[in-house]
Amino acid sequence: MIDCGSEKGVTALDPKANDFDLMYEQVKAIKEGKAIEKPIYNHVTGLLDPPETIQPPNIFVIEGLHPMYDARVRDLLDFSIYLDISNEVKFAWKIQRDMAERGHSLESIKASIEARKPDFDAFIDPQKQYADAVIEVLPTQLIPDDNEGKVLRVKLIMKEGVKFFNPVYLFDEGSTINWIPCGRKLTCSYPGIKFSYGPDTYFGQEVSVLEMDGQFDRLDELIYVESHLSNLSTKFYGEVTQQMLKHADFPGSNNGTGLFQTIVGLKIRDLYEQIIAERVGAPAQAAKV
Repeated sequence: MIDCGSEKGVTALDPKANDFDLMYEQVKAIKEGKAIEKPIYNHVTGLLDPPETIQPPNIFVIEGLHPMYDARVRDLLDFSIYLDISNEVKFAWKIQRDMAERGHSLESIKASIEARKPDFDAFIDPQKQYADAVIEVLPTQLIPDDNEGKVLRVKLIMKEGVKFFNPVYLFDEGSTINWIPCGRKLTCSYPGIKFSYGPDTYFGQEVSVLEMDGQFDRLDELIYVESHLSNLSTKFYGEVTQQMLKHADFPGSNNGTGLFQTIVGLKIRDLYEQIIAERVGAPAQAAKV
């Protein structure tokens, strides 16, 4: 919900560039089954284009810079996710894209990042404390002093006590696990793969954290890892592996970003089915597969 930030002399990251009253009213209307006229921000002109009519869908996704900024909107969300990419990985990715593909200089890339950082730190980053699940993308710890950002360490941080959401666990729920699955059942080239799992606290809240460092050589062998994970909310054995193979050409399909996005997608499906079952008076059991 953008309110012409360019006219106010602020960036799109600044809450002053947004109309949160309208955002709240329109999200509320959608949840009540009412159509809305959504403003469309034109990134070229910095002005608003004619609005778009949005009919209430079965699943309504709010994606953007400030989905969890306003407390009123947060209270309307059934489930929230925050993608938290570390500064090191952002920098490595931006260099690869802007220098290799767009011909930008290293100095201009650094200046672009630094210009946005104060607003990002002040207004965007703090929202992750409100998320029910956070996918955190970090530099690998398997390669000393790595700065390329090609091999990633990814954490799935899952809040405890969220209605209809049972955090995924590795081997034994609530234990602290470090696991290197490489060997006879999982092909691993350098630098290998490492999984970790355990309880933790995140902004003072109890969470479970599943971590993957490294990348898969063969996605069909992911079934070995999947068989050791529980509370995946799959419909059948091997569904995570099937989905990963189905989208094998997607970015991140061979590492924790793809794996954890796939798992979160299955968890959202399960959450949706339980919400619908509760509304029609037939409570469903959360999938435990």
